[in-house]
Amino acid sequence: MSGFVVEKVLNNNVVIATHPSYGEVVSIGKGIGFNRKKGEELSPQLFDKTFVLKDMKEQESYKKLLPEIDQNLQAAIIESIHLISNRVSGKLNEHIHVGLTDHLLFALQRVSQGMTIKNPFLKETITLYPFEHDIAVDVIDLIQDKTGIGLPQGEIGFITLHIHSAITNKDLSEVNQHSQLIYHLIQVVEEQLGIQINKDSIDYSRLVRHLRFMIDRVLSGETVDEPEKIALLLKEEYPLCYNISWKLIKIMQRNLGKPVCDAEAVYLTMHIQRLQKKIR
Repeated sequence: MSGFVVEKVLNNNVVIATHPSYGEVVSIGKGIGFNRKKGEELSPQLFDKTFVLKDMKEQESYKKLLPEIDQNLQAAIIESIHLISNRVSGKLNEHIHVGLTDHLLFALQRVSQGMTIKNPFLKETITLYPFEHDIAVDVIDLIQDKTGIGLPQGEIGFITLHIHSAITNKDLSEVNQHSQLIYHLIQVVEEQLGIQINKDSIDYSRLVRHLRFMIDRVLSGETVDEPEKIALLLKEEYPLCYNISWKLIKIMQRNLGKPVCDAEAVYLTMHIQRLQKKIR
C-alpha cells in the first residue's frame, strides 16, 4: 500500500490525493490523472513532484486555479516553483504555489494580448533583494524556454517579491507595502535635495538597504546607539540633510504605526549627506 489515494483529478497531469500521514497533497506527473477514479490508489513512482497545502483556503484557491491553466504553461509554472525551492535554504511558504501561479498566469495572458504593466519599483526591488532577483531572472528564462513567451523586465521585480515573500514568510501585501514606502522615501530625498539620484550608484544602494533594515528594526522594536557628539555635529554641519532625515522618520512612523528611535536620524543624515556631496 502506497497510502496515496485519489481524491480529485484536476487534469491529466495533476491529481489531489489523500495520505494518512500528510493529509491532502497535490501530486504532479505526466499522465497521472488520465482515467483515474476517486478512491483509486496511486503509486508514488508516478509522481514527478508532490507538495502539501495545509492551509484550507490555499487548497481551495489552488484547486480552482489549476484546471483553468493550459497544461504546458502549468508544467512551466510548477517547474519554476521547483527551481525556486532548490535555490533557497529552508522551506518556502506554501502560498507561493497559489500566489506565483496566479501572478504568472495573468502576466502571460497580458503579454499574449500585447499589454504590459510598468513596474515603478523595479530598481528598488533589485537593490533590496539581489538574491531573490537572480532567481527571478532564471524563472523568466525557464518560462520563455518552456512556453516561448518572453515576459518583460518589470515582471522580474514582481516575481522577486513573490520569492522574497515565500522565503521570509511575510505576506506579499506587507512586502509590497515596504517596497513602496522605500520608493516614496527616496522620492522625498530627491525632492528635498533637488536632484535625481543615480540608481546605479553605490550611495543609492547603501541608502535603499539602510532604509530596508531600518524598517525591520522599527517593526521588531530594535534600537541603535545614539552617538551624541556626532548627532550635534551633523545637526550643525548638515542642517538640510538632518532635517530631511527627520522628515523620512515621520513618514516611516505614520506608515508603520510604530515609533522610530531618535538615533536613526544620525545614520540617515550620513547617507543623505553622501548624496548631497555628489551634487556640489
